[in-house]
Amino acid sequence: MPPFLRNLIDRIAPMPRGDSVRVWPWTVRAFHWSLVLAVGVAAVTGFVGGMSALTLHLVAGIAIPVLILLRIGVGLFGGGYARFDSFPPSKHAALEHLEDIRGGRHERHLGHNPLGALMVYAMMAVLLLIVLTGTAALAGMFKQGPFRGFIGFNAGWLIYGLHQPLAWLLVMMVAAHLWGVWFEGTRGHENLVAAMIHGRKAAEPPAPPPPARRAHPLLAAASGIGAVAVATLLVYRASTAPVGGLPPAKLDPAYAEQCGACHTPYSPVLAPAAVWRQLMGDLRHHFGEDASLGDPRLHQRILDYLVANSAEHSDTLLSHRMMQRNPADPMRITATRFWRFMHGGIPARVFARKKVGGRGNCSACHQDARSGRFLPENIHIPD
Repeated sequence: MPPFLRNLIDRIAPMPRGDSVRVWPWTVRAFHWSLVLAVGVAAVTGFVGGMSALTLHLVAGIAIPVLILLRIGVGLFGGGYARFDSFPPSKHAALEHLEDIRGGRHERHLGHNPLGALMVYAMMAVLLLIVLTGTAALAGMFKQGPFRGFIGFNAGWLIYGLHQPLAWLLVMMVAAHLWGVWFEGTRGHENLVAAMIHGRKAAEPPAPPPPARRAHPLLAAASGIGAVAVATLLVYRASTAPVGGLPPAKLDPAYAEQCGACHTPYSPVLAPAAVWRQLMGDLRHHFGEDASLGDPRLHQRILDYLVANSAEHSDTLLSHRMMQRNPADPMRITATRFWRFMHGGIPARVFARKKVGGRGNCSACHQDARSGRFLPENIHIPD
C-alpha cells in the first residue's frame, strides 16, 4: 500500500494503542460500509433525485436485501462478535443499559451494546419493509418488478404512502445511530468508527467475551449465497406471471399512419374515452386544422381502437392521472395537472430545441412513448 494512503487511513482510523483484539471481521465491515453506500444512494435518489434517478434508486434497493441476506448467513454461522447470539435482542438488557447511562456507569462492550443490538435488528427490519413497500409500489404504479402481476394501481399507491414514512423513519434511526456511536465513543474513550474500519479495539479495559462459538465460514457463505439465489429465483418466477392493466404494446397501424402523418401518434392511455370521442367527433376543427379522414370506415376503426384502449383500460400511474383533465382545456394533454407537475422543472428552452420540437412531442424524450408505458428509465432528453 502506498505510504500516503497508509498515512491517510491511520489518520482516519488510528489503531488502538497497546494490545488490541480483533472484534469485527472483514465480512461485517464490508457489509456495514456497503450498506452505508447502498442506503446513501437510495436516500439521495429517493428524496432529491426525482423520477430520472429511479434506475439508480432501484439498483440500491436491490443491493440492500442482498447485503442483509449475506449478513444473516454470517450472523448465524460466523464467529465472535459477528454472530447474532453475541448480541441478542433484549428489552431487559437495553433498559439496564439506559439505567447505567443515567447513573453515570459504564460497562464496556467490545461488540454491540444492548441498545446497539436493538438498533441493528430494527434497522434491518425497517430496511426490508422499505424494500418490500417500494417493490409493491413499483408494481402497482409502473407494472414493474416481481409483484407486477399481483398488485393493482390502487394498492400500489396506498403502499407507496407507507414507503415514504418508512424512509423518513430510517433517516431518524440513522441519526440516532450516529448520535449513539458518538455518545458511546465519547463515554468510553473509544473510536468506534475506526474499529469498524480496521476491525480492532484495545484489549484494555477487559470486556465480557462473546459466546464460544466455532465459526463456519463455508457454511456462512453457502447459507448467505443460497438465500440470495433462492430469493432471485422467486423474484424471477414472480416476474414471469401474467400482467394485466398494461397499455397496448403497439399502436394500431391505421391510427399510427393517419395521425402520425402530422404529429406524434399518442398512446390511447393518455386520455379517457370521452376525450377521444370528442376529438374524433370534430376532426374538421382539430386544434386549428382540418384532420378529416374522409373514409367513414377508417374513421370508425380508429375511434373504436382509441376508445377500447383508453385510459380507463390501463392500470398504471400514467393512465390514472391522465383521467384527470383540465376543465378549462380537457382536450390537451399538456394542459393536465399531472403533465405540468411532471414537467414543471424542465426549462422552456428545452422544449424549444430542434430535437425536441415542442411540448407535445412525447417521443422526443420518452423512448417508449408509443407503447404508453412512459417508464422513468426510458427518459432521454436530447442535448
